[in-house]
Amino acid sequence: HFCIRYAAAALGRERAMEDKEARLTMMHLANLISVPMALHAAVKLDLPDLIWQGGANLPVSPAQLASLIRAKFSLATEPDAVNLQRILRLLASHGVFEEVPDHGNAPAKAFRLTDVGRTLVTDDQGLSLGAYVLQHHQDALVQAWPCLHESVLDSSQEAFKKAHGVSAYEYYVKDSACNSLMQRAMSGMSVPFMRALLESYDGFESEGLKTVVDVGGSTGSCLAMILERYPGLHGINFDLPEVVADAPQYQ
Repeated sequence: HFCIRYAAAALGRERAMEDKEARLTMMHLANLISVPMALHAAVKLDLPDLIWQGGANLPVSPAQLASLIRAKFSLATEPDAVNLQRILRLLASHGVFEEVPDHGNAPAKAFRLTDVGRTLVTDDQGLSLGAYVLQHHQDALVQAWPCLHESVLDSSQEAFKKAHGVSAYEYYVKDSACNSLMQRAMSGMSVPFMRALLESYDGFESEGLKTVVDVGGSTGSCLAMILERYPGLHGINFDLPEVVADAPQYQ
């Protein structure tokens, strides 16, 4: 009887621990929206470029960073360093920033970019994954997410259309700012990928290949990279009229 009671008590404690873990996991999932929203705030505040400082990437305290933000945006008052630290610490827990506990003689903790965070730094072509973050979390897309369940109840309408009355692509046609952000986001994502591809892929050297078509090529940046490496090819950048209308001219 003692063994049975002991085993039952042990199982009860194990089950209670599992219940605790389950509740904590669900609370974590329910609060995950804080991560992309903090990431969105970091990009809007230009934190990656302000910390990077042309490659220095020195640890910066929230108070120092607040002063840099004030100068960057010509603000009349100093930004809130406490709220800024909360954003930095949250993103540090997800590997975007590194928290440096001891920074010289300064009592405040300081932060610098990790390899992950450096993907948000603007390069010499004006590109980064920052636009990708902003595009994925702009108001129009965020407002569509609460309608996701309705696309299950009525599959004839996508969540975005339910929220805004038009499809995402129709919306971009009408909103030039959203369309421009989409193009920057796609370039920031695809150009580094294309650089890596051109370093390792030799298929464009195939005998008989004369024309390369980039279907959904946005403003043509990736196709231009291919033709710069292989000038003997002819390129066609194919996309929607409102997209290619804003594309730069290439040779």
